[in-house]
Amino acid sequence: MSPSRAKDFLQCPLLFRLRTVDHLPEPGSLATHKGTLVHAVLERLYDLPAPERRPQAALDMLPAQWQAHREHHPVVMELFESPEQVEPWLEEARTLLRSYFTMENPSRLEPAERELFVEVETEGGLLLRGFVDRLDVASNGAMRVVDYKTGRSPAPRFAQEALFQMRFYALVLLRLRGRAPQRLQLLYLRDGRTLTHDPHLGELDAAQTRLEHIWDEVEDCAARGEFAPQRSRLCDWCAFQSSCPLFGGTTPPLPGEGIAQLLTARRPTA
Repeated sequence: MSPSRAKDFLQCPLLFRLRTVDHLPEPGSLATHKGTLVHAVLERLYDLPAPERRPQAALDMLPAQWQAHREHHPVVMELFESPEQVEPWLEEARTLLRSYFTMENPSRLEPAERELFVEVETEGGLLLRGFVDRLDVASNGAMRVVDYKTGRSPAPRFAQEALFQMRFYALVLLRLRGRAPQRLQLLYLRDGRTLTHDPHLGELDAAQTRLEHIWDEVEDCAARGEFAPQRSRLCDWCAFQSSCPLFGGTTPPLPGEGIAQLLTARRPTA
């Protein structure tokens, strides 16, 4: 389970199924592709010597990263209504990159890891995995997990929901390294705001319990052969409306192999 797939299930079990079990293709959105592009530039920015990590250096990286992104994801060009939309869209990416430099001074940072793949098995046999945008480690071993977001920061009442992914990473790092990150930090580039949280062990234990319960529900759905759709405001942006009965679509038959994999995914505990 990854934080993205866990959030998919909480948002809509059918969305989880179509992505994770059926593996239906989806083109993504211009917003998600823009986020991927900006993340790629920020990751590679730290390949430069510290004095060269300037705003113009990041902007200069954008054309090559955009070219590589188009080659790897050619479907992105189909999302533009006309070629004239590409340049304004790229300017939005440039604005996000400029915003980053108002939030941090990368010439003073030396990340320990970037795009770090983490994976650990819980005591209940559930495999947790994901990618950490950036991990900073101080000389005393204290860790800070940093995640870049290209959207707006959440309203205060949604802050805990926004921290779900960060607690997931903190839990995995705790299990892998024997100590929890001292700080979790979300950088919202669109409005230049930072959401910071210092986790404690109790909440990470609670996060693991919650993840185990989510997977219990996934297994229950798989055993019944039913992943019910759940309507929300996010349905307007869903790429699977043609497969959703709430929108008059036809849900494809459940793939038996995918269901079998779900039911055997959790390893039995001793």
